[in-house]
Amino acid sequence: VQLVESGGGLVQAGGSLRLSCAASGSIFTINVMGWYRQAPGKQRELVATITSGDSTNYADSVKGRFTISRDHARNTVDLQMNSLKPEDTAVYYCRYTDYDNVWGQGTQVTVSS
Repeated sequence: VQLVESGGGLVQAGGSLRLSCAASGSIFTINVMGWYRQAPGKQRELVATITSGDSTNYADSVKGRFTISRDHARNTVDLQMNSLKPEDTAVYYCRYTDYDNVWGQGTQVTVSS
């Protein structure tokens, strides 16, 4: 499986961004896709995940502001980020998990105050 991310950038606090991740290759029917982030000097942390059955899970810090969704036909997972805060600044990574564990290359999100 290969992952290609897009959609990062620079935005002012309170603004919105949408990240997208496209998966290609041997996609198993049962899998989990998600977004993680890593800020400078910090460990990588979960942002949101979504299963192949569309069950979602969010970090407390993003609940009510971020929405994860997926398009099963296109094998994509999106992260809509609203009401962005400076503390959301990080490199955001897409992750695919079935019997394997694959990470995308990461996309930078910078939120200015």
